[in-house]
Amino acid sequence: MRPIYIKKTVSGTVFDILNTLFMALFIFVMVYPFYNQLILSLNEGMDARFGGIYFWPRKFTFENYTYMITNSNLGKGALISILRVVVGTVTTILCSGMLAYVTTVKWFSGWRFLRVIFLVTMYFSGGLIPTYLWYINLKLLNTFWVYILPGLFNSYFMLLIAAYMYNLPEALSESARLDGASELTIYLKIMVPLCVPVFAAVAVFSAVGHWNSWFDVMIYNPSGNWDTLQMHLRRILLGVEQLTKLQNESQQREAIRKLTPTSVRAATTMIVTLPIVFSYPFLQRYFISGISIGAIKG
Repeated sequence: MRPIYIKKTVSGTVFDILNTLFMALFIFVMVYPFYNQLILSLNEGMDARFGGIYFWPRKFTFENYTYMITNSNLGKGALISILRVVVGTVTTILCSGMLAYVTTVKWFSGWRFLRVIFLVTMYFSGGLIPTYLWYINLKLLNTFWVYILPGLFNSYFMLLIAAYMYNLPEALSESARLDGASELTIYLKIMVPLCVPVFAAVAVFSAVGHWNSWFDVMIYNPSGNWDTLQMHLRRILLGVEQLTKLQNESQQREAIRKLTPTSVRAATTMIVTLPIVFSYPFLQRYFISGISIGAIKG
């Protein structure tokens, strides 16, 4: 069978050109701020104050990144952030996934009520002060678990995973029950392998949320023992306070010449953003399929 060639009209050609130009402009607007922070982070701090740096560094240097890497507080904060992302993402997927499975089991009489209860929590909360007092009674303040335990069950993730599970053939779980499999076995050996796309999408949401979070660190970690990388980033954005701790004026002038709040802020932004940027392409395929399929009956 011969291929069918469709001749483009003038209006169709004009539309394609305009659409390409629009998408190119849109991509530039989205990407350029990130690129601008990259070249600022690779430029000498004092020189960056004069402006005019648009597409490449004017005075190339690694001093900003050297300062960030050699800062022991940032190293400790990065380790805590990575630990929080790994533990928080795994536990959230595990608990929210099991909750989603419970709300899809039709023979469980309370599945509708349970879903409504968690749906209400998406729109109403107890407020900051009652939550803070509750964490005090639970002795969660100044502990690592204050980052993990409150996020074990996420209503939005539960609904997303449950919508995905609804699209799976119910005969799979029914046949397993007839063979004597428990609900936990059905969930782990049947549902989990089939729900990898939606779990990957939830993992991206959860990981980004844990990685970027700083407000709960400021509120629930007053001692600073469990400060994350983002908390140190906030301090740097407020004024690069480490530069004021130098002992004499000559050292301070030399440091300020090479490191300014603008250049250090740019380097910190790149360090915080790059892990997410590099990890997203590996999960993009699962992320798109999980969101699109899970939203069919959402």
